[in-house]
Amino acid sequence: MGNSVNEIFSTIGKAVKKGDFKTRLSILILGFGQLLRGQILKGVAFLVLEAAFIWYLIGFGGKYFGKLNTLGTVATQKVGRKTVYGDNSFLILLFGILTLFVILFFILLWYINIKDNVKSQEMLAAGKKLPTNKEVFASLFDKHFDKTLLALPVTGIFVFTVLPIVFMICVAFTNYDKNHQAPTNLFTWVGFENFKRLLSFGQSGIGRTFIQVLAWTLIWAFFATFIDYFLGLGVAILINKKGVKFKKLWRTILVLTIAVPQFVSLLYIMKLFANDGLLNGYMMKWGWIDSPIQFWVNPLLARITIIVVNIWIGIPYMMLIATGLLMNIPEDLYESARIDGATGWQMFKKITLPYMLFVTGPFLLTQFTANLNNFNVIYLLTQGKPLSVNLKENAGSTDLLVTWLYKMTVTDTNYSLAAVIGIMVFIVTAVVSLVVYNTLPSVKDEEGFQ
Repeated sequence: MGNSVNEIFSTIGKAVKKGDFKTRLSILILGFGQLLRGQILKGVAFLVLEAAFIWYLIGFGGKYFGKLNTLGTVATQKVGRKTVYGDNSFLILLFGILTLFVILFFILLWYINIKDNVKSQEMLAAGKKLPTNKEVFASLFDKHFDKTLLALPVTGIFVFTVLPIVFMICVAFTNYDKNHQAPTNLFTWVGFENFKRLLSFGQSGIGRTFIQVLAWTLIWAFFATFIDYFLGLGVAILINKKGVKFKKLWRTILVLTIAVPQFVSLLYIMKLFANDGLLNGYMMKWGWIDSPIQFWVNPLLARITIIVVNIWIGIPYMMLIATGLLMNIPEDLYESARIDGATGWQMFKKITLPYMLFVTGPFLLTQFTANLNNFNVIYLLTQGKPLSVNLKENAGSTDLLVTWLYKMTVTDTNYSLAAVIGIMVFIVTAVVSLVVYNTLPSVKDEEGFQ
């Protein structure tokens, strides 16, 4: 990193102190040196990009970037029957961030232009020829084809991924909520106030709610991942066992549960376990219970029911994965173990399980991460309910961080606090993923089963 910074300043220093008039003028007018040296294609490209930057800054981005520090000061007002629109904090934040990135891109372009001029000057001083326009154009599809090919995808990633993430992070430091909705009302920077509120355990803080939702999120992800994993593995072993008939039939029945759209299955199960659902209705009709079982009303029972329902959804996927992997375990290992007098449990513990954990370790991590953000199962079954007087900000007893974030955004329109929770979701997911990843056998001992 230090060498790169030194190289940048060294290149700029060369252009200022030792550069000829072509190189020095290129510091202000991009592409000037290339044009005078006959590299028309490069010169025109740099010049057009500089002109586009100036046009964008003066004609559009500058007015938003200039108000980025306040997010607007002129509120929308009603003058008689006419609405006089003022600043729009949302657009100022969005286009201000975009303009900041455009400025950073232009600085990078400016440095590339200087570096190219310094290099061209040194080549001519050494008696070498500069690449012709034809050679420069041909290099875009040969030597520099990787840059040409990646230009569009990188732009797409920036526009649809990087920019929204940076915008969300910035929203976390504002008071953007239902009382500060652009363009009617302005919102502004509030620093770390939202983070303090989320982590505070006082009367106005929601720290206890956050800890409870986070704890349930981690508990849910653990059980949803590992129960499905071991039960799916067990089902695959049972079906693959010698002597079991109708193997294809059992696999087909399990796969059929995957064929049904998940949201249809979950909505049906939600109605099935409701107080007035079929399950409670028939159990009361048969005299097994006197009153409906509160599957979705009792917090503990609701959580248990969700985990059980997820078993029914998750086992078929794991069964299919495990079936293919079990067939790849060398039969010689089992034969040797039988000769040595090993029991079925010992063979599972010493051969099958270590092999499966080694091969499926990255898959387990992926599943755990996905379950941390498993929106469908929770929201379609309970919408995060039941609500509790001990939980604030509309959080329910079965809410995960991701469903709580959704409700806070869509229902409560508390975008600033939702952005903070979004950052926390990223931190939790990243920390757990990195810690688990570095402990996986397939990472620590890559040649363990080769």
